[in-house]
Amino acid sequence: MTGLIYHLARCKAWDEAQASGLYDGTPEDRADGFMHFSTAAQVAESAAKHRKGERDLVLLGVDPTALDAALLKWEVSRGGQLFPHLYAALPVAAVQRADPLPLGPDGLHHFPDDME
Repeated sequence: MTGLIYHLARCKAWDEAQASGLYDGTPEDRADGFMHFSTAAQVAESAAKHRKGERDLVLLGVDPTALDAALLKWEVSRGGQLFPHLYAALPVAAVQRADPLPLGPDGLHHFPDDME
């Protein structure tokens, strides 16, 4: 797999992570035991399914080669697709971009046009 992988973070948690250097995911991630990521092709559907109508989100674009390969696993999930799951906290240094995700009137998020 190539390109960035994406995570939907809550703005407050991301702000705290930037101060500490590590982001430990959402409460849902911690309950599942891994951090959920999606590819550029998967992330809009993931947001619609899991975060529709949620304000104050930031889209984190992460370079998977900056992560420990033993802790990043591509696992079968929704519809038999492979999704990246990180079994560790995310080092802030691995984040290549952080884009706000505004909501449209339909409750769906607007994603940047230049995602890889």
